[in-house]
Amino acid sequence: MGAQKSIHAGKAKIDVNVDFTHKLCASLMLPTLRSTGSPFSLVIGSLCIKHPNLFGGSEKLDVSWDKGLYDSNVLVAYRRPRPEWLAQQSFVLQHSLSPEIGVHGIPVNNFSRSGSGGINLSRLSVGMDLKEPASSKWSSTTSIKFEHVRPLNDDGRAICRDYDGFPLTSSGNPHDSMVVLKQESQFAKANDNSFFHFNLQIEQGIPVLSKWIIFNRFKFVASKGIKLGPAFLLTRLTGGSIVGDMAPYQAFSIGGLGSVRGYGEGAVGSGRSCLVANSELTLPLNKMLEGAIFLDCGTDLRSGHLVPGNPALRQSKPGSGIGLGYGLRFKSQFGHFQVDYAVNAYQQRTLYFGLSNLAS
Repeated sequence: MGAQKSIHAGKAKIDVNVDFTHKLCASLMLPTLRSTGSPFSLVIGSLCIKHPNLFGGSEKLDVSWDKGLYDSNVLVAYRRPRPEWLAQQSFVLQHSLSPEIGVHGIPVNNFSRSGSGGINLSRLSVGMDLKEPASSKWSSTTSIKFEHVRPLNDDGRAICRDYDGFPLTSSGNPHDSMVVLKQESQFAKANDNSFFHFNLQIEQGIPVLSKWIIFNRFKFVASKGIKLGPAFLLTRLTGGSIVGDMAPYQAFSIGGLGSVRGYGEGAVGSGRSCLVANSELTLPLNKMLEGAIFLDCGTDLRSGHLVPGNPALRQSKPGSGIGLGYGLRFKSQFGHFQVDYAVNAYQQRTLYFGLSNLAS
């Protein structure tokens, strides 16, 4: 049950979306992360304000606010018009608050689910994005941002150590500050029978001040789709690594929907490096419904002990895992929705609801 509304105020457009159905999906998928004290906390929704000509020179202003059951995100983006052959420039201000489940979540039910470890991350970032003019197949974006990260407990108070007394930040203080230079490149190729997507992200922490963290982090995602008669085979390989200074929340988490199904979020492991492979075969049942079978596997490449505080070992995560199962894919004008039933290596079964994202 939900509601959507678009309002035009002069040249500005306001989109409001409120959804009351997420409570049912969350109750089927996840154990209770925290107590919900008010009916408002059980509502998810979004608010988006767009102005296409803020100062009369085609400047664009986008303001969005998204609220989930346990997380929220506010984004303000200002874009100035530039010639098409030059990089498009955007100034971005963003604040997010979300539970840190991937690294500090507590695996339960033979690693099939992850409960809250009582740690949340508040992130504030301010910076600039430069989107290079796209070629026929390649596109790239460069950004430089100041980031401020604070771990919070469920009461909203700043904390610097977890329940076992290990630091939650790289600096050992209640917060980490950093300037991050990020380069993201994408390649896309498609025809009537197949497609190939490749995404590479490289982040470099710049030591503007001596106490700010210095690191280099990269992540790649390669996906391939091939039509096999009426069926379609999707494969995806994801990997990454980080060197230099590191906070536990920067670790690669493995497990969950979009990673290794059959496990809770981050329940396979969390490490300085990771490698995850997914394969899925879908077969149309009618115009709006597809059946799917899938196989996922992932590993931290034995890098879990290199994460400060070694949270994976303290939570007895296996470090590698495999999941298989079947599911349904629903297609509609509102998007693609999936239901998956997966079994992990411990023969524990898990039901997932979410947006179809294997090919993304």
